[in-house]
Amino acid sequence: MPLLPYALARPFLFGMDPEKAHELTLHALASAQNTPLQWAWCGSRVEDPVTVAGITFPNRVGLAAGLDKNARCIDGLGAMGFGCVEVGTVTPKAQPGNPKPRMFRLPQAQALINRLGFNNDGLDAFLHHVGQARCRQPGATSTRQVPMRLGLNIGKNATTPIESAADDYLNCLSGVYPHADYVTVNISSPNTQNLRALQSDAALDGLLDVLSQRRDALAREHGKHIPLFIKIAPDLDEAQVASVALTLRRYGCSASGAPNHAWGVIATNTTLDRTAVAGMAHATETGGLSGRPVFEKSNAVIRQLRAELGAGFPIIGVGGILSGQDAVAKIECGADLVQIYTGLIYQGPSLVQQCASSIKNAFSA
Repeated sequence: MPLLPYALARPFLFGMDPEKAHELTLHALASAQNTPLQWAWCGSRVEDPVTVAGITFPNRVGLAAGLDKNARCIDGLGAMGFGCVEVGTVTPKAQPGNPKPRMFRLPQAQALINRLGFNNDGLDAFLHHVGQARCRQPGATSTRQVPMRLGLNIGKNATTPIESAADDYLNCLSGVYPHADYVTVNISSPNTQNLRALQSDAALDGLLDVLSQRRDALAREHGKHIPLFIKIAPDLDEAQVASVALTLRRYGCSASGAPNHAWGVIATNTTLDRTAVAGMAHATETGGLSGRPVFEKSNAVIRQLRAELGAGFPIIGVGGILSGQDAVAKIECGADLVQIYTGLIYQGPSLVQQCASSIKNAFSA
């Protein structure tokens, strides 16, 4: 259990500007990871192995991308007991993101709004940090049978025209492939202009086609097969979700229709819908809304995806998990794994163990 109860730290952090609090927390994690100070937040990992997309995860609870965009805190975050940590989104070139202020808390709704805009230090710096993570260094050993898994999340630069977006994704995929357990292709952030257009029929088909070809070449080059996940928005209607599922089946299933572990889907990113927070402070800020208000929206997408994709197709459920019961609900909707982010900010590191334990108790034989 953490030596420092999050209930003591939260009032201090919530008294600060959200982005400053975020930066302070990351700096502390990066500075203290792999030192005795790590006991301030580390937690026991729940051992509940599950195999998804051909990868064995030590438990079903992961960290969603966006918290550690530059991969500086992989070991520190892993010490909270996650089964997988996803870092990024990284773009080929460094970029500052959107003007500040660009993060806002809505405590009444246990929610956040952000319009960060893929702010990151670029692919080279990202890969350097991944290589520095102790858990990813050659020869790293662990007393645990199943290691924590690492997802690397890739995107496109804001200055890259949408018609050239595939080039950015291909460049990033080539860079991160040797270092990842899985790669997430982020085509659903609302904070990069026109990015969500890549979820449409022809655009998605074209992107998955070129990425599949590049992945096959990289698999031959590096002697390992890495599954790719696309991350989609909660704001797609039923027809759009059905179209995404049809495209995923085309690339992610064998001729017999069985999943081939080539592709999976992460559902979902943040929402543009403000219905659940109407009238609250900051509710009219532009950007993606995360936390409790997106819980049911993401669940609806997960249910439809599972119905459309069938059993065995890899689905990671994200959105509004603030308790172990919420995590169990995501699995009941059809997710194989879950990820948290906003819930971690509101509930603290103990949420990781709570979610993993609840899932284990609910679904283990």
